Amino acid sequence: MESREGIKARKYLSTNGLIRVVQERFSFVKDPRRGLVEIPLSDALMSAFAMFSLKCPSLLAFEEERKNPNIRRFYHIGRTPSDTRMREILDGVAPEEIRPAFADVFRCVQRGKILERFAYWKNCYLLACDGTGYFSSDKVHCTSCLEKHSQSGRITYSHAAVAAVIVHPDIREVIPLCPEPIIRQDGTEKNDCERNASRRLLSHVRKDHPHLGFIVTEDGLASNGPHIQDLRAHDMHFILGAKPGDHALLFEQATQAIDDGTAITWQTDDPHKSERKSYTAVAQLPLNAAHPDLMVNFVSCTVEKGKKSTTFSWVTDLPVEPREMMLPLIERGGRARWRIENETFNTLKNQDYHFEHNYGHGFKHLSTVLMMLMLAFLVDQTSQLACPLFRAASAAMKSKRALWERLRALFFTAPFEDMEQLYRRIIRGFEDFPTPVNSS
Repeated sequence: MESREGIKARKYLSTNGLIRVVQERFSFVKDPRRGLVEIPLSDALMSAFAMFSLKCPSLLAFEEERKNPNIRRFYHIGRTPSDTRMREILDGVAPEEIRPAFADVFRCVQRGKILERFAYWKNCYLLACDGTGYFSSDKVHCTSCLEKHSQSGRITYSHAAVAAVIVHPDIREVIPLCPEPIIRQDGTEKNDCERNASRRLLSHVRKDHPHLGFIVTEDGLASNGPHIQDLRAHDMHFILGAKPGDHALLFEQATQAIDDGTAITWQTDDPHKSERKSYTAVAQLPLNAAHPDLMVNFVSCTVEKGKKSTTFSWVTDLPVEPREMMLPLIERGGRARWRIENETFNTLKNQDYHFEHNYGHGFKHLSTVLMMLMLAFLVDQTSQLACPLFRAASAAMKSKRALWERLRALFFTAPFEDMEQLYRRIIRGFEDFPTPVNSS
């Protein structure tokens, strides 16, 4: 018999349960407005969350449907603000107030044993990190915008963030953690930078998840001394890309070890993919001339498929022996970094999440708050991992884009009790239409 704890965890891993978790957290967000308010802040936050959850292409499109009773029922909203009012309310919200909602959903993933599937090495999880932009304009800007000044005097305003997602080479879904905005800090005239944001991100990740083991995987820009020292300070392992042009000393010493016969080498063939992989590893080499005391392990892998040959290289603190186990593990972990490009940024920007669309910029925090309300992506990914009805509805529609289109079409044209009933309608098709609820 299933335990009471197991039943509770499963309940909160449904899409309905996850939406309720988000709504409950938003009820505790500090409202910057003073005095009596007409529309509660939690209603404004949940309305914006609903807009992203439903993949509405713009605030105007959502505005046209905001009085739909399904919105109130599905997302537990008392009153949905107009598009103008929503922008005004959310512009004053501190972005860090959204962060606990990510941690709440993540705890549901942990309690439901979903996270265990992502364990990679010695109960550590691959954490892919990278920066991305989501807004750029020559005219529209706010107090938090980054500024780029050209020689002609032209100013380009932008917003960007550093994202972190838990990945696994064998799992298509990802588990996003709260992104860290790259924004001009209050009271400063200088731009923020990706390195500073990465440092804040690591600190937040460790604070939110003090007992989890992480293996951070990033591109070659991250394989520098200060960043590796930050990773070690937060007790995080790493697999970071490395390029000869950036690490001349490292590659020179690796080549010398190969010539001396002291390097670790191993080769394996994969007949199913018709490819050969040749590994080379050297333990305990100095990262670069600027950090001669910072020792790392060097691993490279040359993949030969037909006449094509591609070489990848990394620095890591993972052991390189036994080579038959660790070298493929390091290689697969390093190449899993692409999950943040393909399954995260590409999905957010090109598959109906409209990540780079300007829903509203505001004068203070609106653009950043709306970016962080892509919390809807975490709910979707969790539903895809754990909610059988979501998976069945997705399978019935063959593609995610078709699923979102059908979901929106039904949501805005017929009354339903909750997301579970809507999923069942999608699974059944046009036959056996469920009994509508009272739309009043």
